[in-house]
Amino acid sequence: MTEHAALIRKTLPVVEKNRPALCLAVPQIVTEAGPAASFAWDEFFRGSLRNPHTRLAYGRAVRDFLAWLEPRSVPLSQLTPGIVGSYFDQLGTSVPTKKLALAAIRRFFDALVLRHAIVLNPAASVRAERYAVVEGKTPEIRPEQARSLLAAINVQSPAGLRDRAIIATLIYTTARAGAAAALRLKDLAHDGSQYSLRFAEKGGKQREIPVRHDLEKYLLEYLAAAFSAEEPKTMPLFRTIVRRTGKFTPNAMSGTDVWRMVKRRLKSAGLPGNITTHSFRVATVTDLLTQGIPLGDVQFLAGHADPRTTRLYDRRQRAVSRNLVERISI
Repeated sequence: MTEHAALIRKTLPVVEKNRPALCLAVPQIVTEAGPAASFAWDEFFRGSLRNPHTRLAYGRAVRDFLAWLEPRSVPLSQLTPGIVGSYFDQLGTSVPTKKLALAAIRRFFDALVLRHAIVLNPAASVRAERYAVVEGKTPEIRPEQARSLLAAINVQSPAGLRDRAIIATLIYTTARAGAAAALRLKDLAHDGSQYSLRFAEKGGKQREIPVRHDLEKYLLEYLAAAFSAEEPKTMPLFRTIVRRTGKFTPNAMSGTDVWRMVKRRLKSAGLPGNITTHSFRVATVTDLLTQGIPLGDVQFLAGHADPRTTRLYDRRQRAVSRNLVERISI
C-alpha cells in the first residue's frame, strides 16, 4: 500500500453510514462562486470520484481548506498560489498528509477550471515539502510467526476453519483484507488441474492467483463445514458467524471483520499486537525476494502497478542494518 493510499484509509470513520455526509452539502464559498462552481463540486465529488474512500478523504481535505478561507473573505476567483501556500505553511500535519491535501485541492480546482468557474488553478504551482519513503511502515510478521499463527487456530469449530482459510489466503496470495472479504464462491474455481482465486482489487483490477496445495486443503475443509451443495455460487466465500450458535449467516465478512479476526487470533497465539492484515503482504514479498525471485514476478503477484511500491514491502535491508550495527566494536 502506498503512503497516499494508506493515508486515505486512515481518514475513514468507523461508522460506515456517515461516509457520504461530507459531500452532500455545497459549501457557501462555492455557492457564492456561481452555478458553474456548484456544478463542478457536484461533478467532482459525486461523479468523478468513484472510490468512496478517496471521495471521503478528498472531501475532508477540500472542506478544511475552504473553511480556512471563509473568514478571510477571499472568493474562489481571487485565490492565488501564495494564499494556497500560506494555508500549507500553517497546516500542522505530517508531510504525507499535506501531500494528500494538496492533491485533493489541486484536483478540485482543476474541476472548477474545467467548468469555467475560475480561470486558473491557484494550487497548480504550489509544491509540498519533499518526502521520500525507502521502506514502508507496515510491521512485518516473520515466517515462523505466520506458521505458528496458523498452527494455533483450533480448527475443531467452523469459525476456526474459516479463520485459518482467511489467514492462509492473505499469506499465500498477498491479497488485501478487503479483496479477500469480497470473494464469492464462484471466485474459487478449478480449471481441471488446479484451483485459483479471482480477486477484485482496488482500481478495478482483476487478479487470478493459483491456490497452492495447503491453502487448497484449508479452503476445501472450510467449504465442507460452511456450505451445502445447493448454495448459489454468488454467496460470499467468507461469511459471518452468529457467536451464540456458531452458525454461518448469509452475510459476507467485511475488511474490518477480517482485521478484527486477525487481531483476535494474534492475541490468542501470543504474537505482537502491532501486526496487521497487511503484514502478511510484507512477509510474503520479503520472503520471495529473499529467495531471489525477480522483482517483476513479485510485483505481479502483489498486484502493484509500480515496482517502487513493491520495494516498500521489502524488509531485507532492515536485517542487513541490524547485522551491521551488531558488528560495531565500541
